[in-house]
Amino acid sequence: MDESFHYPAELTNLLVDTIPLLCRSKDDVVLFFRGAGVPDADLADMQRRVLTDRSGINKYEIARTVVQRINEKGDRYLRPRREVVKRVVEFEDFSSCWPSDQLKAKGLVGEVRRVVNVKDSFTRMAEERDKEREERARTAQMARVQAQERRDRICAVKADLYALFALRDNPQHRGTHLEKVLNALFHAYGILVKENFKRRSPDSHEVIEQVDGVIELDARLYLVEMKWVAAPIGVGLISQHLVRLYGRADVRGFFIASDGYADTAISQCREALANKVIALCTLQEFVALLEGEGHLEDMLRRKIRAAELDKQPYLPVLS
Repeated sequence: MDESFHYPAELTNLLVDTIPLLCRSKDDVVLFFRGAGVPDADLADMQRRVLTDRSGINKYEIARTVVQRINEKGDRYLRPRREVVKRVVEFEDFSSCWPSDQLKAKGLVGEVRRVVNVKDSFTRMAEERDKEREERARTAQMARVQAQERRDRICAVKADLYALFALRDNPQHRGTHLEKVLNALFHAYGILVKENFKRRSPDSHEVIEQVDGVIELDARLYLVEMKWVAAPIGVGLISQHLVRLYGRADVRGFFIASDGYADTAISQCREALANKVIALCTLQEFVALLEGEGHLEDMLRRKIRAAELDKQPYLPVLS
């Protein structure tokens, strides 16, 4: 129980009934409270009445008066309130009580312990509820911060992507920057594994393969190829990407094109689906995704599902 709060009525009455049984004399009752840290100023009149009018006051009146006094005081009486309860619940030597009071004293001490334990339980449950509520609030706040950070990153990607459309006179520069922009988009959604990398020959160290990016979706790895060219992607470029996929076990592929795909390229990918999963995307779909603030993972999953189940490598998802 948190005794920083005042004693509840049930505990107040129990203390008043119990303390006189634990003390043989009226002086012992005063001494019990003094030992618990109750200031002399709150005990002086009780001590004086015991000395001058012993028959006019009993142990129960002393206990009730002092308990009520410390119960009405503020935080500066926190220690004596705690100590009074502590001395009662830890009382064990009932041989110091009057023989006729020992059984009753044991029962009342047990009842004080029960009440204190119940209050403790409620306090602990309240503390646990508060802790859970604070934890939920922290988690929600963290989620809001992370969501805002992702929105900020996606907005930056959107601005960078739109800027690429102005690079009409430098297609090579535009294509290189497209890789960086789309990799930044994957990163913003938390699915990027590795940005563009080159594989070199172990003998000559010449570049024998270049991959634009690698992503992980639903525990599967996908090689991503991105091309910004002036015509629909044909068999030649698609074949290069398929060769990379065939050279890696359990790796799938995405292809992102700026101007769609030739029918022959789509047919080649459909035939390849018997051995390798590949899904075709367009740059316009990514623009529409950013415009509509859609979910990248959902778009990619729809395309993969169409490739796996319907043997459809190119499913226009967004327009």
